Amino acid sequence: EYDDERSGGFEPLEAVADDRIVVLGLVTTKKPSLEPAAELERRIGEAARYVPKERLALSPQCGFASTWEGNRLTADDQRRKLDLVATTARQVWP
Repeated sequence: EYDDERSGGFEPLEAVADDRIVVLGLVTTKKPSLEPAAELERRIGEAARYVPKERLALSPQCGFASTWEGNRLTADDQRRKLDLVATTARQVWP
């Protein structure tokens, strides 16, 4: 989960074994606002300094109902978040 400043940098990825795929949870499920696609691409590039891009993937940072009360996202908000993940992934990994 790398959806906020508290998550820190990507340096720990350096220790990931070469036979592993790293899924970057860059899209927050806590707020309805969308992350800029350019920012996601930049952060994927930053992670690629530690793990080759071919071994990286993109996802939301968690499920959309990660608390008992759920998060304040509508079904449309969730769809837009997933569309952002898919669109960004197609740009980064054509």
